[in-house]
Amino acid sequence: MGDTVRMTVAQATINFLGAQYSESDGVEQKLFAGCLGIFGHGNVAGIGQALLQAELEQPDLLPYVLGRNEQAMVHTAVAYARMRERRQTWVVSTSVGPGATNMLTGAALATINRLPVLLLPADTFADRSASPLLQELEQPYAGDVTVNDAFRPVSVYFDRVWRPEQLPAALLSAMRVLTDPAATGAVTVCFPQDVQAAAHDWPVELFAKRVWHIARPLPERAVLEQAAALIKAAKRPLVVAGGGVHYSGASEALAAFCDATGIPVGQSQAGKGTLVFDHPQCLGAIGSTGTTASNAVAAEADLVIGIGTRYSDFTTASRTAFADPGVGFVNINVAGLDAVKHAGLSVVADAREALEGLTALLDGHRVDQAYVERYTALDAEWERTVETVYAETETPEGLLTQNAVIGTVNEVSDPRDVVVCAAGSMPGDLHKLWRTRDPKGYHVEYGYSCMGYEVAGGLGVAMACPDRDVFVMVGDGSYLMMATELATAVQEHVKIITVLVENHGYASIGALSESLGSQRFGTRYRERSGSGRLDGDFLPVDLAANAASFGLEVIRATTKAELADAIKVAKAGSDPVVIYVETDPFVDAPSSESWWDVPVSATSTLASTQQARTTYEEHKARQRLFLTPPSTS
Repeated sequence: MGDTVRMTVAQATINFLGAQYSESDGVEQKLFAGCLGIFGHGNVAGIGQALLQAELEQPDLLPYVLGRNEQAMVHTAVAYARMRERRQTWVVSTSVGPGATNMLTGAALATINRLPVLLLPADTFADRSASPLLQELEQPYAGDVTVNDAFRPVSVYFDRVWRPEQLPAALLSAMRVLTDPAATGAVTVCFPQDVQAAAHDWPVELFAKRVWHIARPLPERAVLEQAAALIKAAKRPLVVAGGGVHYSGASEALAAFCDATGIPVGQSQAGKGTLVFDHPQCLGAIGSTGTTASNAVAAEADLVIGIGTRYSDFTTASRTAFADPGVGFVNINVAGLDAVKHAGLSVVADAREALEGLTALLDGHRVDQAYVERYTALDAEWERTVETVYAETETPEGLLTQNAVIGTVNEVSDPRDVVVCAAGSMPGDLHKLWRTRDPKGYHVEYGYSCMGYEVAGGLGVAMACPDRDVFVMVGDGSYLMMATELATAVQEHVKIITVLVENHGYASIGALSESLGSQRFGTRYRERSGSGRLDGDFLPVDLAANAASFGLEVIRATTKAELADAIKVAKAGSDPVVIYVETDPFVDAPSSESWWDVPVSATSTLASTQQARTTYEEHKARQRLFLTPPSTS
């Protein structure tokens, strides 16, 4: 038997995690930047003790950061992983019970967006000596089920370490999934609290440096040649660029492909920034929150080349965006699940490798000049629309519009600065209006569109790229969900510039409710009036004062000039700042001339709902399945 070292299971876990590295294109980095944790019973004496010991004896092994909310910690880790192109992430440790289940929303977000994060929730006693524990869920039909089993459907890998001997296999399996380019997401390894504290003799080899190669799957030559043939035969091809282009580091390859062929690009939320906004082939956002240019070209496209996209309902405008009767699809994706969608030609490969291969095969091929002139004119028309809304001034009521806020932040910020958002009306407006000038300059979480992600995600972005200013754009609805990590930003001296937009309600759902005939019901932050309805005065809530209570500077802005000055002050400093601005929720961004499928009540006594149902059925009639395989004929 070889050399061994005696440690607890928790100590062994921390020492193992601190020795894991990822490698891609010859570049190595630690897989885990550190551990975010909130301690309670279940992990305080296990993982907590191990982290304390490491901090005192090996400070660089796995640095610890105290978070304020378990869900928020996962968001911070996920945002960090996205900015590091999934090459690096964080560990998140929580107590048993509510501390653990608070992470479920974050786990779902990570898995839907396919972003790696390692979750270590504490669990009940393996030996059951003290059951039922505080916060333990007892099930009459099973003795081995705990609340942590709720992580199974929202994790890409799940395990529970009942005995010390199981730890090496569990951890190695977790690393395999975290570094998988196609099947990554939330990885959950549960640790019963008595097992965490148990001692065991571990082989020293377990703690040796281990490097995990992140693969770039190569496209099959025959399949790539078939894709090239389809592209050559197409008259109006269109690329839909998704997040996979970013994760592959394929922005330059995409630009080279478009420069050579003249094929235009529409971008999903995750794919925005894959081409900078003023690239000749960049038509900007596509789909329900897209630009009119991108959507007009999508409606006429006879071939859609999806690269690193999962074709969400927003990207496809609920399957109404691509209207040509004979439209076909070529799908380049590392995930087979996405590569087969819409009956497309499946090219299961790394985006960069596939794009470079296609560019070579298409040498000398270029779309017709008339097509170039058409999409160029459409894009120029959209850019004039953006200029108009960016120039909006205060409304007669003395309020800024959200369009003007976005425009001012975009124009005053630097090209390498990052905008962060996730939910409400802001993501859709940013998608169509924000002019992205750097591939990493746009970070909107829209796979789960999770309210509360913004501040926590902004923290992760700023930790991942400390050389960039990070603008967190958040409405009052999302802010009230989870502003807690402002305290963590102050604690860690992480500079984030939070633009807190107060519009007294849920602007996005309010507008959606109105369009569906539900009259903005339940979406306004108002007092209950004498009628018994929520239609009284605005609530006397001061969110600027709330933000100031976290111990950071808050600047109130009421005009475009004041907002611009506030941004300049925030950028000049080195500490987190909140900029508070009120906006008019009834001034919308320009229409995408697109649709999103949200069913309307089939029967109603309300005239508004009846009319909305008629409109819904008209749109529904244009929805289609894509079942015809692409053809060169």
